[in-house]
Amino acid sequence: MPETIFSILLGIGLAASVGFRVFVPLFALSIVSHYGIIPLNESWEWIGGLAAMITLGIATIVEIGAYLIPWFDNLLDTIAVPLAAVAGTAVMLSTAADLSPVITWSLAIIAGGGTATAIKTSTSTARLTSTATTGGIANPIISTVETGTSIVMAVLSFVVPIFAILFVLLILWLIFKVFKWFKPKKSV
Repeated sequence: MPETIFSILLGIGLAASVGFRVFVPLFALSIVSHYGIIPLNESWEWIGGLAAMITLGIATIVEIGAYLIPWFDNLLDTIAVPLAAVAGTAVMLSTAADLSPVITWSLAIIAGGGTATAIKTSTSTARLTSTATTGGIANPIISTVETGTSIVMAVLSFVVPIFAILFVLLILWLIFKVFKWFKPKKSV
């Protein structure tokens, strides 16, 4: 049972990390799987292979670099939101242990894909707002914060997954507060 809870917390934490950068948590998952630190479901063991680790490492570098180009980051966000949903679902599937397929897939779609999509949508909106208000000048700063947050979330997910979940809840609460703050007030 503790292994199952750990795997769920790990999956949700990594899904949140996917919401900030799609490939950072996948690359981190590949590394920890390659070195046998975290066991994955049999059908996902390929992610720990050398070819997957190199490919995900290159994809991570390209993604981080691309987000530092102000006009290109908004273009990248058009494909990143659906990609985050798929990747969030995938990381949850890969880490879930000792659960029935119905529960595994439900958690993967709702907790994994849902968490990643909610965070990716808010980060995309923040960057679009930054582009509109600063002409894209602030976008590299926002992108750097997102990359750092993705790395922190991935590491917390592996080391102390309960802190990762608390961090996810804090992030979701902040997103709710920010969107509520910008919501137009009803006139009486």
